[in-house]
Parts: sequence; structure tokens; C-alpha cells
Amino acid sequence: MAADPAFNQSSRIPNFFKLGVSARIEALRAHTNLTEEDLLSLEHGSHTLKCHVADKMIENVVGVFGLPLGLGLNFLVDGREVIVPLSVEEPSIVAGLSGAARTARLSGGYRTEVSDPVLIGQVQIVDLDDVEAAKKALLDHEDEIVNLANSLHPKMVARGGGAQSIEVFHHRAPEGGVDGAPQRDMLVLHLLVDTRDAMGANIVNSMCEGVASFIEGIAGGSVFLRILSNLTDRALVRARVNIPVENLTMKGYSGEEVRDGIVLANDLALVDPYRATTHNKGIMNGVDAIAIATGNDFRAIEAAAHAYAARTGHYRALTRWYVADTGDLSGEIEMPMKVGTVGGSLETNPSVGLNHRLLGNPNASELAGIIGAVGLAQNYAALRSLTTAGIQQNHMTLHARSVASTANVPRAIFDEVVDALIESGQIKVWNAERIVRRMTMKRSVQIDGTEPRSSACGKVILLGEHAVVYGRSALAAPVPLAVEARVVDAKNGVELLIPRWGVEQRIPPLSEHPAGVAGILALLLQRLELTNRSMKIEVFPNVPRAVGLGGSAALAVSVIRAFDSHFSLGLDDRRVNEFAFDCERSAHGTPSGVDNTVATYGKPILFRGPGENGQSSFEDVHLSRPLPLVVAKTGKESLTARTVAQVARSWRSNKARYESVFDQIDLLTLAAVEASRDGAFDELGELMNLCHGFLNALQVSTREIEEIVEVARRRGAVGAKLTGGGGGGSIVALCPDGSDSVVSGIEAMGYEAFAFEVGSVDAA
Repeated sequence: MAADPAFNQSSRIPNFFKLGVSARIEALRAHTNLTEEDLLSLEHGSHTLKCHVADKMIENVVGVFGLPLGLGLNFLVDGREVIVPLSVEEPSIVAGLSGAARTARLSGGYRTEVSDPVLIGQVQIVDLDDVEAAKKALLDHEDEIVNLANSLHPKMVARGGGAQSIEVFHHRAPEGGVDGAPQRDMLVLHLLVDTRDAMGANIVNSMCEGVASFIEGIAGGSVFLRILSNLTDRALVRARVNIPVENLTMKGYSGEEVRDGIVLANDLALVDPYRATTHNKGIMNGVDAIAIATGNDFRAIEAAAHAYAARTGHYRALTRWYVADTGDLSGEIEMPMKVGTVGGSLETNPSVGLNHRLLGNPNASELAGIIGAVGLAQNYAALRSLTTAGIQQNHMTLHARSVASTANVPRAIFDEVVDALIESGQIKVWNAERIVRRMTMKRSVQIDGTEPRSSACGKVILLGEHAVVYGRSALAAPVPLAVEARVVDAKNGVELLIPRWGVEQRIPPLSEHPAGVAGILALLLQRLELTNRSMKIEVFPNVPRAVGLGGSAALAVSVIRAFDSHFSLGLDDRRVNEFAFDCERSAHGTPSGVDNTVATYGKPILFRGPGENGQSSFEDVHLSRPLPLVVAKTGKESLTARTVAQVARSWRSNKARYESVFDQIDLLTLAAVEASRDGAFDELGELMNLCHGFLNALQVSTREIEEIVEVARRRGAVGAKLTGGGGGGSIVALCPDGSDSVVSGIEAMGYEAFAFEVGSVDAA
């Protein structure tokens, strides 16, 4: 198969299914020739068909219907690595295909043969005086008919295609036709047209229309129907695979048992039309999915496949599985496969074009071969499941994985939780969360069941982000998602355990320049003069990392307090805050100090950034009534150091302009403090919205942030804005009329959200 030399390095991407959507898209960067624009369009969903385009495709358009787009991995087709786009809603198909392809690639993958892409156009001729004479006349004028048809589409001929030949068939209609007439004779002329890379329906139909009058003149009688046939049995694909017995072995089954079970199941589909129908439907699960993804007429492919399965007068399986002379399992499929790679929806639907690029821009014959291999792979996956653990078990596993993902199960214990869910029989989100708590508690007890935990809260900034770095104010409040930590004695060095994040590592000395959490802890150990002590530090984070909710500051404060508790350091809140600020500087470069201050004191505060003396200050904000808030996470990391540096570059390039913006944000923040103290929620919401506008102007917002903010406001939030550094992270919304509608609306868009109240610190 001719392939783009820059195409993917490998269709084998281990643990692809365990990654988040963004990480999967990033993995495609190294494995495909997709452009940066393609990758961004996948990430943002901008590749999907737009309503105004759909309105030009069909009638009465009111919207666009979506299907999941997944990737079949591990495919090796005719020696070429292929990542297969699949548009399908049914679970297990993508996983089954990828598993089948992985098994097949061990023995060389799939081999295919594809015939010329020939379509048949039919011209029906009735009211004939002499049927046999008319048939002979048509065959005698074959060259003239073919030449006339080709004159209508010279460009197709130039590409090596066009009308090739004709066939003429004599049919006799049954009694009781038009007006109860007796049996009626008719001729049907088949015009065989090679349509090259086009699907070709319009080309063939116009050729049939174009030769109709000429045919009437030759045969006499009248031409009635002139239209293509979707039984494309002149455009066939044959795919085959050979799988050694040792590659079939699975838990509880020998390779011979799997092989013989597949052969026996296929034998039933060769003789029983009831089984054959379900058998072939399984094949089409894969075939239709790639046909839809590549913009081909899956209905025509379906019709041709089932008609071909009944070509002998007995409906039977499209595949044949048998034991080869070597004892290996051999499989073959033969089916009609007329597809196109140019024109039609490929040029209209951006998703289709992207999927063709993902495949490496195959021509029509190459695409037909890939689809044939997919059909054979899907059949293997279905038969293997049926004859071993059973399809229901596989569905249960996939459902358990989906539930575990919804419950945000940490990667380190993901598979263990999935197994526990299946074993329990209660595949529910609440049960997954319970299992995680049980596992985490068990692992914690193994360290020390008596050492108390220290804690710190996260934060949201209601107004004042970025401006606070330049000496202005910020209004911030605690988020009741604590990070807990504890320290116990150990024998050798310092070890960090964060079960929820799958972290278990040694903390090297600061001289080795450790990064991330290890670097923060190494700095703390040095500042607290604990570098010569051996210990285990266990952290239990409920504030996610890098989402703009102060997770790193909360972690630092909780660990500092754990050090203080275990080693009796006598640290007051002021010293805890100072040490935490050092950690924040290590993590973020030039932080404002808001995060560590809220994490330390756990109160709503008005924070004033460093002034001319380089000192920051804060004061409590006493609320007259609790603030009903919703926080939603974009799923994108908020790298505060990056966005702070980005704003700093802009500030240096035009200080007067940006100082003015910071002044405006400061005025909004101070007004928001008064509104918070007075419980004036409508006023506070308007101020939040205005502040968000300035932050957007500072270019720290993102498409995801804007989407969530718009949904929150539309669902009833009086104010909604990004919170924290931006560039990803989270948003905060003020919802005095109730949070349920806001949370459900955000979650319907695929984002995580939670509601909470910031209570009053005033006794009144």
C-alpha cells in the first residue's frame, strides 16, 4: 500500500485507554502525521460538523448529532502501521478491535487483496417486442455505449477509471404486476464503471441517464429505471490473518481451546442463517464504525454485505475460520467494499477530513483493505469473547473501567479498583469511592495507624488575580477540600507517599535539585533543619494539582504542620505561612502569597500584594451571610508560573497600560469586599463578571474557561469567572439561587464541578 512517508511510527500505544482525553491527543503527536491544527481541533472539539454546514447537506436541519470518536490501535495491515478512527456508540467495539489487532500483529498482522473499485449502473428496458434480439443488439454496440458514457466524464477516464464494459440480463417479472398483467419480460443493462477514489454514485447515475436514449434506439422498447446498484460485488475486499496457537492462550483457556472454539462458532454461522445474521452484524460493528468516521455510505456497505452473504441462496457468514496445516488459527473475510476518499462529505465535514489524515490519506483501494481487516478483527474479537469468558464479562469490565474513571480513581490503584468493583457486583460510582477509601486507609495504616494528621485548605480567588502580584488587592476564600499530611519515624532517609497520586519516592537533598513536590519538601527539610532525620511523609490530597485551587500551597502547609506536630517545632501560624510562601516561590517563581495565606488561616481574606517595602498584608473579611459557590475544573493544568510570566512580559512592554488595568481590577476587588460583607450577591456577581473581562483581556483565559463561565451564567450564576492563574485550571461561580442547575449544566458539558458555601467567620 502506498503510504505517506511521514506517517505514524507505530499504531502500538501502550496503556492508551488509561490516559485522559488530552493525554491521548498528545500521544498522537508522536504517532501520527496530524498537524498542530488537527491536534488542537481534536482537543477543542472544533473539528465537529457545524449546524450551518449541516443545513447545506440535508433538509430541515435543526442541529447536529454526535457520536464518540475512538481509535483502534495496534493494526498492522499489509505491513503498514494503521491507527483506525472509529465512530460508534456501542461499548467494547474499540477495545475488542484493538485487542484483536494486537494479537494479529504478533504474527505479521492482516493481509488484504482489493479488486478494482467497480460500480454497477443499471438501465431497465421494458416493452420489448423481441427480447433476445434486443439483448444481442445491445451487446453488439458495447463499445459505442461505453464510449458515450465516458464522454460524459472525461476526467474520470483521465484518472484511469470510467466505464469499462456492459452486461445484459433477461428478467421475467412475476404475475400480478402493472394492472394485473401476466409475466413481463425486461432487459437490464449493467454498465460497469471504475470510479477510482470516488464513491461514484453520482457519476454512475449520470452515466446511466446519459446513455438511456441511445440504448432505447438500439433495443427498441422503453428505458425506465436508470440507477446504480449497491450490490458492489465487482469491488471486493479479501482479508486474512494467521494466528499461532501460542498467541491464543488466555487465562483459563489453552490456545487450542480458543482456536477450536472460534472455528466451531464460525461453522454454525456457515450453516444457520439465524446465527449468521448476528455473526455478520458483529462484523459490521467494526466496518460501519470506520465507514462513518471516513464519511462513507455505511448503509450501502451494509446492504451489499448482507446481499453478498446470501448470494448462493443461503444466508451465511462472511468469514471463514479454520485450522491451518500448521495447527494455527487462520481467518478470512470476503465482502463487497466500495468506498471513496475524495468528494462528498470528505470535503464538507471537517471530522472526516481529519480522520483520513489520521489514516495517512489512503486511496480508495487502501481504505477498502483497512476496512476489510477491521471487519475480520471485529469478528475474531466477538467469537473469542463468545467462546471463552463471554461478551457480558467484557462489557462488565468496560463498564467498571468507566465507573472508576468517573469516580476519579487514582491511576496507581485503578486496575485494582476495577477488579474489586467487578467482584463486588456493585459497579457504581459510590462503591468505587468506598473501595478507594478502604484501600487508601489500609495503606495508611500500614505506615502508622496512630500518628495524627495535619491539614490545610485550598482557595478560590473571587477577584484580584494577577493584579495582586503588582501590589493590588485580592479577595480570596477557603475551599473545603483539605490536604492532610502526617509524618512518622523511619530508618533510612526521607520517603514520600501520596497514594492518591501514585507517588512513592525518596526525597533527595536540595543539592540534587529535585523537581515538583520532592523539590518543595527538600526545601522545607533544609529550612526546618530536618535534613538529618529519617522519616516517612504521607500526604492525602483532596485538592487536585494545578487547577488553580491552591493545591501546592495546601500541601506545603499541611506538611509543615505535620513536621511541627511530629518534631515539636513550636511553629505559630505566622511562621507556617512564611515557610509555605518559600515553597510557593520555589514552585511558581513570583507568587502573590494569597494561596499560602488562605491555606494557613482558612478564612476569607482581603490580601494586599507586596508594596514598595516588599511586604504583603491581609485582613479578615467578615461575611454577613455565607457565599454559595460552585467551582468547576477545566481538566487543563493551570501553570501559574507560566501565566504570571506571560503577564509580566506584557507589563514590561507597556507598563502604563497594564498598571491602569491592574488599578481597575483593584477597584473592583475593593468594591467586592464591601458587597461580600453586606451580602449583596447581585452586586458581587456583577463585579466578578467585570473582573473576568479584564482577566480575559490579560490573555490568561482559555476556550474551556470561557465555555464553563458561559454555561454557569446561563444556568443562573449571578457571577462567574476564572480563579487563580488561568491558562487552564478552574472557574468559580456565585449561585445565590441554587447550585444544582449550574453544576448539572457544567457536568453535561463534560467538566467536573462541585458546590460549597464559604461561611461567616462573624459570630453574628
